[in-house]
Amino acid sequence: MVKAEALTKSFGKTDVLRNLTCEIRDGTIYGLIGANGAGKSTFLRLISGIYYPDSGSLKVDDEEIFDNVKKKKDIVFVADEFYFPTGCTVEQYASIYSVFYESFDYDFFWRKLEQLGLPLKGKIMNFSKGMKRQLVMLCALACRCKVVLFDETFDGLDPVVRNMMKNIIYDEVANRNITVIMTSHNLRELEDICDCLGVLYKGGILFEGDVANITSSVFKAQVAFAEDFSEKNFIGLNVISFKKHGSVAELIIKGNREECSEKLKALNPLLLDILPLTLEEIFIYEMELLGYAYENLSV
Repeated sequence: MVKAEALTKSFGKTDVLRNLTCEIRDGTIYGLIGANGAGKSTFLRLISGIYYPDSGSLKVDDEEIFDNVKKKKDIVFVADEFYFPTGCTVEQYASIYSVFYESFDYDFFWRKLEQLGLPLKGKIMNFSKGMKRQLVMLCALACRCKVVLFDETFDGLDPVVRNMMKNIIYDEVANRNITVIMTSHNLRELEDICDCLGVLYKGGILFEGDVANITSSVFKAQVAFAEDFSEKNFIGLNVISFKKHGSVAELIIKGNREECSEKLKALNPLLLDILPLTLEEIFIYEMELLGYAYENLSV
């Protein structure tokens, strides 16, 4: 488990993380959403032990990470930007990882390279941005670490390759129970792969939850009645948004879908449609409920 408690990190007079608290379970794909500069990369660098927190604590499996050489072998971090030695080949680059991670799985590495259609030989300097990202992600997964950190995970990957990489990550989590933490400024990049999503804003976790619970507990209802009505007619339901257009109202309701549907039916509406929401729509409503504009958090 990755556990942060009141985690704070500043650079000069700039507070990047402020009292950040969260728990990330083993075997989870955790997505961290936030605008550029929200502190996502700093959080990953704290987990990997590159940075030391100014205050609070950051532990992996109940162990502090900074200066913990043994525990760092359980963690691998892929930064948003990466460096390749001049003239470095694919094999030479993989060998660098194998020096630091003795469990580096060459069989997995070569097999997945071939599956993705990446050149097995040749210099990395001739690779496209997307090819370089695929290479680094495969190296990280081949290290066989318990915790894998991806910053701006799918940046530069086309839709087909992105889905292939997601499937590779799925398989690794399912087969080896690893924990993957990935960041993005784009919710749509992460919504179909993550078990849990959190929004990082002004140095703290503003909102988070399990994707399955989020998507099953918030929904849209369209209703109409023979007589005039208002939001007051729906007392007993957790209505987080109410908009009326003529005789039809659109309600965003938080709660058990079946129970809420029965309560709505008991009001004898002329029209009742229960509709699902996308994860992005749910986040927008949740952010509005907290008094924030979601578009300010995700650009």
